[in-house]
Amino acid sequence: MQTSYGKLLWLLPCVALSVQCIALTDVVAQSKKKGWGLFGKKIPAVVTDTTTKKKPDTKGLKPYKEVITADAVSKDGLFKVHRVKTDFYFEIPLKLLGRQLLVVNKLSKVPEPLNDAGVNKGMNYANMVISFERDTLLSKVFIRKQNPFLEVPAGNAIAQSVADNFIPSVIDYFKIEAYNADTSALLINVSKIFDGTNNSINNVFDALGMGSSPIKDLSRIRAIKTFEDNIVAKSELTAKITGVEVSIETTTNLVLLSENPMVPRFSDRRVGLFTTPRWYFSDEQHKLEERQLITRWRLEPKPEDMQRYRNGELVEPAKPIVYYIDASTPEKWRPYIKAGIEDWQKAFEAAGFKNAIVAKDAPVNDPDFDADDVRYSVVTYAASAKANAMGPSVIDPRSGEILEADIIWWHNVMSTLHSWVRIQTGAIDPRARSNRFSDSLMGHAIRFVSSHEVGHTLGLQHNMGSSFAFDVDSLRSPEFTSRMGGTAPSIMDYARFNYVAQPGDQVTQITPAIGVYDKFAIDWAYRYTGSKTPHEEQPALKKQLRLYENNPLYAFGEQQDVRDAIDPRSQIEDLGNDAVKASKYGLLNLKRIVPQILSWTQEEGDNYDEAGKMLNGAIGQWNQYAYHVLANVGGIYITPTVYGQLQNTYQHVEKKKQQDAVKYLVEEVFNTPGWLFKNDVYTKSYPIKESPIGNIEYGALVYAKSLQSYVYYDLLRDERLSRMLENEAANGKSAYTVTDLMSDMHQGIFARTLRGQSLDIYERNSQKGFVDALIISIDKSVVRTDAKKLQEEWLPAATENFCTFSLQSHQEDRASRNMMYFAVNRVSDAVSAKRGELQRLLQLLNTKKNNADRATADHYNDLILRINQALNNK
Repeated sequence: MQTSYGKLLWLLPCVALSVQCIALTDVVAQSKKKGWGLFGKKIPAVVTDTTTKKKPDTKGLKPYKEVITADAVSKDGLFKVHRVKTDFYFEIPLKLLGRQLLVVNKLSKVPEPLNDAGVNKGMNYANMVISFERDTLLSKVFIRKQNPFLEVPAGNAIAQSVADNFIPSVIDYFKIEAYNADTSALLINVSKIFDGTNNSINNVFDALGMGSSPIKDLSRIRAIKTFEDNIVAKSELTAKITGVEVSIETTTNLVLLSENPMVPRFSDRRVGLFTTPRWYFSDEQHKLEERQLITRWRLEPKPEDMQRYRNGELVEPAKPIVYYIDASTPEKWRPYIKAGIEDWQKAFEAAGFKNAIVAKDAPVNDPDFDADDVRYSVVTYAASAKANAMGPSVIDPRSGEILEADIIWWHNVMSTLHSWVRIQTGAIDPRARSNRFSDSLMGHAIRFVSSHEVGHTLGLQHNMGSSFAFDVDSLRSPEFTSRMGGTAPSIMDYARFNYVAQPGDQVTQITPAIGVYDKFAIDWAYRYTGSKTPHEEQPALKKQLRLYENNPLYAFGEQQDVRDAIDPRSQIEDLGNDAVKASKYGLLNLKRIVPQILSWTQEEGDNYDEAGKMLNGAIGQWNQYAYHVLANVGGIYITPTVYGQLQNTYQHVEKKKQQDAVKYLVEEVFNTPGWLFKNDVYTKSYPIKESPIGNIEYGALVYAKSLQSYVYYDLLRDERLSRMLENEAANGKSAYTVTDLMSDMHQGIFARTLRGQSLDIYERNSQKGFVDALIISIDKSVVRTDAKKLQEEWLPAATENFCTFSLQSHQEDRASRNMMYFAVNRVSDAVSAKRGELQRLLQLLNTKKNNADRATADHYNDLILRINQALNNK
């Protein structure tokens, strides 16, 4: 899900990218007085306002003591907060009118339906930047919603146009109730924005896609606290959803943003970091300068240590990054979560900082400590059936500064870890074979997840291309794996546990760990330069990247669509630089594991559900290998290059590698593996997939047929075949062509038919899957309808992924490049090749149909009928 400004950014870019309004109100006067003006720059001289140069007119307003009575409970802070019976008042100093405040909304308590959907305490949603603006004529205070993604130099003529064309919207107002004694502050009753009356700054039900609004009489303010730089308001909001009342407790933070934002740092495609957009306008431009700012914490040396830092000594930052472990976290897992956090110490040392990141237990008896207070970064432990973890963070959109992190740790993530570890390493690690691991083994896996999620909160994206840097056979080397410390150069890859290593290899380092890429990325993002602008430091940062450009250990690969990955180097869950070789090693281990499923999962008196779940995990792993290999067919290596770099940006996957990939798919996927779909486990349990509606059991035949059909459809996608045609157009006979693909599939899928042999039911189903994919893929309208239905109904049996849920738009991984490889499909050679293959199959089947057993003959006649209908043959 996106934040509200993320949605507007896509829908209404000119409205969303708004700045402070130039109006004849106090906001302008105060900005002139303070000298910060537009975007922290001087207000254009044509704007004048004198409303704050005289004492405010209090005529018609109540005296302060009649509003803030003796019954009031008051507390000083950013704004004084007063509670008078059931009403809450903000006493806003006039000097803070116009100052930018970041609204940060979090879930504090959720009902069972949301918990069941994996929406839990600690999640952050719908952030926005606002400012309070006074209108003295109307005696009102307005809230303006701002998205300060723009900058313009002081004194530039275009500054006025920027202000005129990006006016921020007014989203709420308050009547001025009174002024304090010296008229330096005004009073407004803010109850309505927290008690469910208005949802201007906290529209939780809409943000969660529930399409409803709070019921005023069933909602209330639980508490409002004020601190030096922020205010924390807790609300219990109730709405009726499909006829049922649903109550949610939320926390809304109002955070005063610094008048001196952190100096931003521009992003670079060669390093995977989350970003926030920034537009730069100026009179000197020939075009608008659009930039992405990386998100990072504000780590700076202490002034007294600056010279030591510049000399290359490790120094402590002025303000370290501190994570608090939720008191709800089981005691035995806390050391592992803390270790995963503090493992990043060594990465920050690469950037020149020691003791830069610290893990602590959350205070238990501190009344001012609140896990939903943005002053604290917290690992929140969620009692939920969801098996996941995620690590979003809160940023200052003006600079990309990370202000606070929210790591959500779902209790049931251990079920996913158990499945991964057992399926991927059970063949080589006896500890990983039982239904319940030792606490030390589970703790080791938890430590890996902790490090991965913390990496996100430090600003790092997934680096799905990292694992390609390791040669497959090196993952079987005890010396190499011990020296490199993991399964990939980056813990931010989805390079899980080492499924390549074989029994007897004596490999013990089988868990992902923080690697050389992670240290390099932290160094690049966090090394302090002292520059005053991002433009000033950019040449040095680019020069630094040139030192690593040809070293695969430091390569970054964007996340891609699993079913249509363009660059086969950048995939989830894969290991090594050769998908076919790695997958074959993985299959050898799966073939060792599957016969042991019943013995490894047996518990006296228990049913066989655990065996069914483990069998489903093995099928999911087999399916993962298929997609790792598939990406090579029609694949293109995409390397972010710059001028002066000899390496090409685009390079088609070598012909032999594509041939080997198709051979693997025929032999290991389309030729249904009996060891996986015909074994003793099926006499006790079918493959079981857990779902919100309960366990789903799949019959072997239908499961194999469905997963094979997915791979057939994805192999024959027009996008993939169009990339192969591009390859042929550019490289001629050295390319692996669509004709080559059709020939290899014909010879492989119909090998027994060509030899005149009868087919079993699995072989017949596989042939039907191929023909069906050919026929349907010719008609794009049918493909779109069916593919959508298939994707919803038949998700491949892959293992669950982390980081799949995020309420932060700025923390979504950048998608793969928008590359157009197909258009006007009716005139594409892809359609010709598919029709040509159907014609060849028609000739073959007519030749063989009379020399087969009854079941095979019926199958052939059925295919003949389908093909004739598809080709409109009479």
